[in-house]
Amino acid sequence: MTPIARLREDLVALHAELAANGLVAWTSGNISARVPGEDFFVIKPSGLRYSELSAESMVVCALDGSVVEGSLKPSSDTATHAYVYREMPNVGGVVHTHSTYATAWAAAGEAIPCVLTAMGDEFGGEIPLGPFALIGDEEIGRGIVSTLRGHRSPAVLMRSHGVFTIGATAIEAVKAAVMCEDVARTVHLARQLGPVTPLSTEDIDRLHDRYTHHYGQGPS
Repeated sequence: MTPIARLREDLVALHAELAANGLVAWTSGNISARVPGEDFFVIKPSGLRYSELSAESMVVCALDGSVVEGSLKPSSDTATHAYVYREMPNVGGVVHTHSTYATAWAAAGEAIPCVLTAMGDEFGGEIPLGPFALIGDEEIGRGIVSTLRGHRSPAVLMRSHGVFTIGATAIEAVKAAVMCEDVARTVHLARQLGPVTPLSTEDIDRLHDRYTHHYGQGPS
């Protein structure tokens, strides 16, 4: 199986994860994955319901956003994904959702403060707020890149829009999207009980280092 064929199949399964985790509604949201070693990426087609997605329906695009392979129109966020891949060579996957709680923070124009150890682990600090930008060209991509450069968070809340996450692989970007919604909900509920206090920078650094270098089954 070619790398592109594998990514087409992987993206069908990963889009199902978005739906299973309640991160998307109807046809909204999308995932893309960079083709390893190539200047191409694979992305969800525009306007298809999740139950209609197939490996054949996925669209291969060049890093300028033009279609290389596929009979369907790519996602309306294709220019955004393309810009991120061009400007962030280490990114191998991009996810976009309008998940309820995280998008509520984006609508309120607030970053999510780092008040949970799980946030220190996964995000290395707050989940930042990016600028407002209209869909359709590279403006959203520019906002994502300018916000996440120099930031440990793999997630950004684009003001009045929704969530974008990045990762070395598409599955890592999906994980970040799931975790972003989870902590967005928890911190929102915590604020209903009273004020929340951000963790110290020292504690966040220690949490993130442990999680990044020692958590899981990788080399100790």
